Formats: sequence, C-alpha cells, structure tokens
Amino acid sequence: MRTDPRQIHPRWLRITHWLNAVAVLAMIASGWGIYNATGFLGFQIPRSMTLGGWLGGALLWHFAAMWLLVGNGVVYLAVNLLSGRLRRQFFPVTPRAVLHDLAAALKGTLSHADLRSYNSVQKLAYLFVMLDCIVLVLSGLVLWKSVQFPLLRELMGGYEGARRVHFFAMAGLCAFIAVHLAMVALVPKTLLAMVRGR
Repeated sequence: MRTDPRQIHPRWLRITHWLNAVAVLAMIASGWGIYNATGFLGFQIPRSMTLGGWLGGALLWHFAAMWLLVGNGVVYLAVNLLSGRLRRQFFPVTPRAVLHDLAAALKGTLSHADLRSYNSVQKLAYLFVMLDCIVLVLSGLVLWKSVQFPLLRELMGGYEGARRVHFFAMAGLCAFIAVHLAMVALVPKTLLAMVRGR
C-alpha cells in the first residue's frame, strides 16, 4: 500500500487524537465537578467550568468519558507499538537534546519546518502525557473500585493517596494541554496537519 508523500499524520492518528481530545475535556470538566463535592484540597472549581451539574451527573459523565479515553488510548498505544512508530517518533530523547531544543524554543529559533518529526521537547512532552494518562487510569481504578485493587491502592498510599495522585496527574494533564494549545497558536500549520493530515 502506497502512502501519500505529503501526508504528515495518518488517518488513525488524527481520529485517535480528536477522540482523545473529546474524552479528556469531558473527563477534566466532570472530574472538577466530582472534586467540588469534597473539595479535599480546600478550594473549589468554578461551577461554570464543570460538567454534570451535580455529583451524580458528573460521575455519569466521568464514567462515560472514561470508556472512550481507555478504549481510544489502547488503540493509540497498540498501533504505535505494533507499527514501530512509538520507537521511531519518540526515541531517542536525551537530556542534552531536550535542553538544546528548549533553549531554541525560548529564543524563538526552534524550527518547525518538518512536522513529520518531533523535536526533543515534543518527544518528552508526549511521553510525559502518555505516562500521565496511564497514572490517571490506574489511580482512577483505585477510586472507582478500591476493594478490587488492594495492591494498587496500597502502592498509591491508600484511597486518600490515590485521590491526590489522581488530582495532581489531572493537573499535569491540564498543564500539558495549556502548553500544547499555546504551541498550536504559535505554529497554526500544526492544527491544519492534524485536521487534514498533510
């Protein structure tokens, strides 16, 4: 099967990217609604930024989006692993290369001429968000089915520990999204490539 030489992102990658965006936004907004029911860190998220309207509604949205996030994530990771794309696109990544590319990005001299290959900062950020989503899912399992996952619960410092792990992993995901959107605003052709594929 021949591929279009102009293609930057294959169709499967674009589909999983946009499904993931929907799932993550629903998970975050509904998760904030769930958090507000306890406010265990001493502050509240503005209700206008939450999804579900009340604790029961937020939980329903959270569980519905959870299935989309996990199913889509499994497809994304499986295709990346089986095709060898994970190794080709995200490795190697070294501290020296990350520092070099970060310095170039801060000076505004980092090249975005070839959208097919990621710079070291992108590689690190994408690897971080993949691992962060895995942590979110595992800590979410403890919060959802604490009795069924006693070892996982204990590894996370108990139920309360898992709740904090889940919240701070979500905060890490939000930070990634903020930087990701800022980069898209600075290099708008990346958005076109993720919509059209070329």
